[in-house]
Amino acid sequence: MILSSDGEALTGLWFKDQKHLPDWLRDVDCPSRSISDRPVPVLDEAVRWLDSYFAGREPGFTPLLRPYKPSPFRQKVWEALREIPYGETRTYGEIAEKIGCRHSAQAVGNAVGHNPISLIIPCHRVLGKDGSLTGYAGGLERKAWLLRLEGASPE
Repeated sequence: MILSSDGEALTGLWFKDQKHLPDWLRDVDCPSRSISDRPVPVLDEAVRWLDSYFAGREPGFTPLLRPYKPSPFRQKVWEALREIPYGETRTYGEIAEKIGCRHSAQAVGNAVGHNPISLIIPCHRVLGKDGSLTGYAGGLERKAWLLRLEGASPE
């Protein structure tokens, strides 16, 4: 996984092979790269979050998050994603209705797919209107695995 920070908050968390990876990360080959010699506590906190999550536990805390300049619409969608509890799912239509855009499930899907902080902003918890696994920048196999890890698998 790739993590980025502005020094105070987590600004990105991606799977190396996912879709919509920012262009500046496409050629990162080394296992770790830093542009700072000083410690970045939020990155350590994010690693603790990931360790807890991948051990099959709800982490119980959230590092400070600051996605880079989201549009107001994407910000609303990502805030709605953060409200989906661990082990639960929602549909794209439910998210659209929650943010007041009932007829914009496709636009919600686009915003979900461009979420720059995977897992912590839980885009993997969003399903198609019939409960099917649809669209996930990290891949559908990975989405199914993450939902099983949380005990929320629809299949």
